[in-house]
Amino acid sequence: MPFLTIGHRGVMGVEPENTLRSFVHAERAGMDVIELDLHLTKDGALAVMHDADVDRTTDGTGPIAEKTLAELRELDAGQGERVPVFEEVLDAVRSPVQAEIKDATAARALAEVMRRRDLVDRVEVLSFHDEAVAEIAQLVPGVRTALVASRWKSDVVDRAKAVGAATLVLNIRRLTLEVVEQAHAEGLKVIGWVVNTQDHLRLARGLGLDGATTDFPEIRRAGRFTA
Repeated sequence: MPFLTIGHRGVMGVEPENTLRSFVHAERAGMDVIELDLHLTKDGALAVMHDADVDRTTDGTGPIAEKTLAELRELDAGQGERVPVFEEVLDAVRSPVQAEIKDATAARALAEVMRRRDLVDRVEVLSFHDEAVAEIAQLVPGVRTALVASRWKSDVVDRAKAVGAATLVLNIRRLTLEVVEQAHAEGLKVIGWVVNTQDHLRLARGLGLDGATTDFPEIRRAGRFTA
C-alpha cells in the first residue's frame, strides 16, 4: 500500500487553515487526502473550522454554535478568505477528504450530506470522540472511520475496534512501534500527525505507518524519497 500524505486543514503551514485557498493549494501540491474539521453553526450549517470559537482563526469572537452561517460569513478567516461550509469544499476540490467531527452533534448533519451526495467512497470520517465515530457508522452504512488520539492508554486499539474504526490517527510524538504493530495485527491502519519535519517523516516511515498528516506541502515531495 502507498504511504499517504494528508494535508492538515489544507496546507495550514503556508495558507490560512480550513479555507478554500488552503484546500486548493493542498490539492495542487499533490496531497493524497485533504483533512478538515467540522462544527455546527447555530442554524445547523456544517462550518469548516477547527476551534469551537472563532477567535484564533478569524477577526471575530465567540463560539461557532452561537453564530448563524450568515454571521460567520462576515468574518475574515485570513487573507480575505471566508469560513467555508463542508459542501463548498467538496465542490472546490476533487481530492479524497478526511472530515473530522469536532463534536458529536455534527454527526447527524454530516451523515445527511454524505447520504445525499453519495460520499462513502470519497469521505472518511474522523473524531476524537468514540461516540461520534460509532454514531456516524450507524447513520451511514459502509462509511470509513478513524479514531483520533493525542494521548491514549493501552486500550486504544480495542477502542477503535469497538466503534468500527478502520484507522487510528495518532500523535507522532507519542507513537511507539508496539502500538503500530498491535494495530496492524488487528487489521487497522495507522496515520501519524502532525509530521512537519524530516525527523518526524523518517520516524513515520521507520515505524511503518500507513501515512502522515502534515501542515506543509514539502513533506509530500520528501515522503516519496524517504524510507
